[in-house]
Amino acid sequence: MSRFVRIPVCSLICAYESARVHAAEFGHLPDNITVLEGESVVLRCKIDEEVTHKAWLNRSNILFTGTDKWSLDSRVSLVNNNNSDFSIKIERVMVADEGPYTCSFQAKNQPRTAHVYLIVQVPARIVNISQDKSVNEGDDVNFFCLAVGRPEPTVTWKDFKYGLMSEGEFLEITEIKRHQAEEFECITNNGVAPPDTRRVKVTVNYPPVITEVKNMPAQLGKTAILRCEAMAVPTASFEWYRDDRRPVESDNTLKIKNEKTRSLLLFTNVTEKHFGNYTCFASNRLGASNASMLLFRPGAVYGGVASLNGRLSGVGLWFCLSISVLMKV
Repeated sequence: MSRFVRIPVCSLICAYESARVHAAEFGHLPDNITVLEGESVVLRCKIDEEVTHKAWLNRSNILFTGTDKWSLDSRVSLVNNNNSDFSIKIERVMVADEGPYTCSFQAKNQPRTAHVYLIVQVPARIVNISQDKSVNEGDDVNFFCLAVGRPEPTVTWKDFKYGLMSEGEFLEITEIKRHQAEEFECITNNGVAPPDTRRVKVTVNYPPVITEVKNMPAQLGKTAILRCEAMAVPTASFEWYRDDRRPVESDNTLKIKNEKTRSLLLFTNVTEKHFGNYTCFASNRLGASNASMLLFRPGAVYGGVASLNGRLSGVGLWFCLSISVLMKV
């Protein structure tokens, strides 16, 4: 075999074929060819003079000498071997294929070479991300999002509710508030392919807060409704009590209807016994809240108005019920 000496010439051309074909004429500096991982690349050596020997090398490893294959890699094959074209093909390109390639030949007793550097790009993708989290209000929350790719990808966190952006693999929220319960999106990108995205969700738990209390007038023999709405995570459980601290129970004239965020007292046939003060008690594993309201006959005079936190029902009732809830948790 002839001894190869690297002398750049402009009569050699290398190209890579994938979705498109790119060609570059070599000068005194090596040319670069970029290909995506998993695609195929053709390295084409154009010859414009009569040669006696020719070869393709990767670094110091011989791939082909003429039609003789030296490489043991089944992905590497000879595409053309004639007087004007000496080309090889690498299928399913891997990151390990990146590096310098040399086409060398002997022409008129003069050794000549051309060089190309193969760059393998890998689209950015997320390989690991935090799971959804459930935390209590006031806790510190940390998320991570790990991504790989060539070139090195960027990682950005996006807040959907407010559109805020945060750069970096880690997202930290100090003393989280209930209004920050939402989805966060991790976006990684390196310009090779469309960005890869994943989402995580944070649930913020907090004790019940009764949001609205209203005294309701009612006519004898008519229907009436007392409403108690409470915001809470997890969803609150509801109980109703009368002014003498007796639990309210459903009967043929009174029904309790509990929904996701509210509880209703439905009076189907108001009688004298129904008039009075009612206390709604909302609780979850983090705490409790209560509110009192009146069902009254229009024109009647009562010694109080609707109130939150048990003004009518008494602090003692709220304290006892709160202790009971905490003991159940």
